[in-house]
Amino acid sequence: MNVPSTLEQWLDYQLSLHSREIELGLDRVRTVAERLDLLAPRHRTITVAGTNGKGSTVALIGGLLGQRCRVGAYTSPHLWRYNERVAVDGEPATDAALVAAFETIERARGDIPLTFFEFGTLAALWVFAQAGVDVAVLEVGLGGRLDAVNILDADVAVITRIGLDHTDWLGDTREAIGAEKAGIMRGDQSVFCSDREAPASIAASAAACGARLYSIGSEFNLSAANGHWQWTGPNGRLLSCAPHAEVHPDNLAAAVATVADLGWELAAEDIERACRVQAKLPGRREVIDGPIPIIYDVGHNDDAVALLVDELERRPAVGWTHVVIGMLADKPVEAVGQRLAAIADRFYPAGLDTVTPRGLSAEALAARLGHVGPTFDDPSAALNEAGRVAARGDRIVVCGSFFTVAQARSPEHE
Repeated sequence: MNVPSTLEQWLDYQLSLHSREIELGLDRVRTVAERLDLLAPRHRTITVAGTNGKGSTVALIGGLLGQRCRVGAYTSPHLWRYNERVAVDGEPATDAALVAAFETIERARGDIPLTFFEFGTLAALWVFAQAGVDVAVLEVGLGGRLDAVNILDADVAVITRIGLDHTDWLGDTREAIGAEKAGIMRGDQSVFCSDREAPASIAASAAACGARLYSIGSEFNLSAANGHWQWTGPNGRLLSCAPHAEVHPDNLAAAVATVADLGWELAAEDIERACRVQAKLPGRREVIDGPIPIIYDVGHNDDAVALLVDELERRPAVGWTHVVIGMLADKPVEAVGQRLAAIADRFYPAGLDTVTPRGLSAEALAARLGHVGPTFDDPSAALNEAGRVAARGDRIVVCGSFFTVAQARSPEHE
């Protein structure tokens, strides 16, 4: 074979290594990590699992720690460039750093067939080791118990909101999915759960393994009082800060509790800084102001879209709401469409079939949405048409998938 030399070549090569895009299990990736001496890192580790709110929680933790220590963050998927998945002190890894990581992993793996995500997880851990980070914040890609991130025993774990997603892999009930997410727990470890209606399986898993489970609304919380947000910690400590529309308070509550559990003293200015960091995260109910505002949201399951709809209903438009939507075939299109129908005056179904094999064509998406009207080959074309039709006082919502936002939104808006 020709040895890859560029980042793009390495990513293409990784996709060809394994017969399946996803194969849950820790044996393969743990063996290679052991060969690379990555299983007992010098840095402290925070693992974040859940269905919705993981990326935002990782960003908030990074923002809280950013002035205090060197922080590595591993997230997925990316919007525009693979480098976004691996960041040190908020800066995406360079092509050179990732290529060096992939070359090292390739030499170590021998004949072990790693998946694309396993390769990426090992690369993130290797980059963090080379950079000498003090804390690594790792977002679980799929599930928890058998996800590659779970080869490390985290110092603190976070479980965000649980919803129905990846049901073919994780089960078709919140209880089953919660049990899989809870697989990141360890005995005598603090676990902060920011799901206000958490499945009982999470508490049962904590009791079974001896983890210290702290639940939002009980042991910690963030609530509105007199025009301020007030955070209450497990030890009764209080912190107040100004509300931020771009930040979900439950994600922030868990992030503050996690950092405090690691021993850092936090002040209101730390929370303000973290909120500013998270507000810059593209595609999370992100508002691009203008004569006709555009709201971008990568949410792609019923629970995530429900949060988006709640936010839009709290801030109604004077005029129409135009919804540009593109989705993957294995997502709950019908449920998402029903949620969005509450606020949508006009839909613009966009095809993702030319972007990813899992993407729905515009016609197939329209059929599942029950939409009768024009369809568009891609999200960019759909957004252009929505912009042409919309009038002052209207707003445009672009949603349904990371792919939809990536295709429609220009990176220069960051």
